[in-house]
Amino acid sequence: MNTTSARAALLLAATVSQTAPAIDLIQVDGSSTVFPVTEAMAEEFQSAENGKTMVTVGVSGTGGGFKKFCRGDTDISDASRPIKDEEKTLCAGNGIEYIELPAALDALTVVINPENDWVDHLTVEELKKVWEPAAQGTISNWNQVRSGFPDRPLTLFGPGTDSGTYDYFVEAVVEGKSSRGDFTASEDDNVLVQGVATDVNAMGFFGLAYYEENKDKVKAAPISWKGGEPVAPSVETAKNATYQPLSRPIFIYVNKKSADSKPFVARFVEFYLNKEHAAPLVKEVGYVPLPETAYDLALEKFKNRVSGSVFKGAEVGVGIEELMARTPSH
Repeated sequence: MNTTSARAALLLAATVSQTAPAIDLIQVDGSSTVFPVTEAMAEEFQSAENGKTMVTVGVSGTGGGFKKFCRGDTDISDASRPIKDEEKTLCAGNGIEYIELPAALDALTVVINPENDWVDHLTVEELKKVWEPAAQGTISNWNQVRSGFPDRPLTLFGPGTDSGTYDYFVEAVVEGKSSRGDFTASEDDNVLVQGVATDVNAMGFFGLAYYEENKDKVKAAPISWKGGEPVAPSVETAKNATYQPLSRPIFIYVNKKSADSKPFVARFVEFYLNKEHAAPLVKEVGYVPLPETAYDLALEKFKNRVSGSVFKGAEVGVGIEELMARTPSH
């Protein structure tokens, strides 16, 4: 290539780079449970931005997402449980300030195979008997769960230990930090659906949205808590707090620096918390919208850049209004 041609090529490249529109990038990762909500918000937001902003949404589990977030690799972390103390420490060590915001309410759903004709409900005590660490190698048959259940092998499916859904289930049901380990674990909820759908002896658990999407493949077991009447998981029972102890808020955590330095990140979060379109989108993907006042309070919290967490360790059965009234700590 002669000198004139080389200069022409450089000029063309410079012209193209100057005229090509820059695309702003928002990086999100974390919970598979929160993923459907964030994905729906991202699609609507990208459309509203007319292609000027791209939102990438990864699924590495709540714990995996926090590892990336607390290293500063992502702008937003999807989380199906509150941030843990060790994650707070990791964020602090890397100078990451975060804003904790509720995204929706969820009803963690215990599912069985549609051909299972012996379970009409399960109690929290029975779930604990099945899932506690002492059950490993011991509780392996349905007739050990309840007298009258058939002599059939018990097959278990659940989220991996990096999942916030796993953490919440263990805290609510086992009342501890771990469960038995001899179950098929996956961070991909579709793998869990498939496992339960193809095994009449199976039991599993995951978020409400994946159950709503797969009602033709699995069925939900109503849950009885503290001797009460069994209650089935649904948008209604999560919203009115009758489905306990497996109703819970799910979250997004926003890097404060990203919100301050990247206007498009702030626009996305404000879009996410705008009740006018957030509530319909949340419901559309199978989750429970926040109460209107909670959306307003969350938006105000974000605009004021109030950082820190309102949680002190794992908590079960706390209402969203109570959480929003708390003052965050670091």
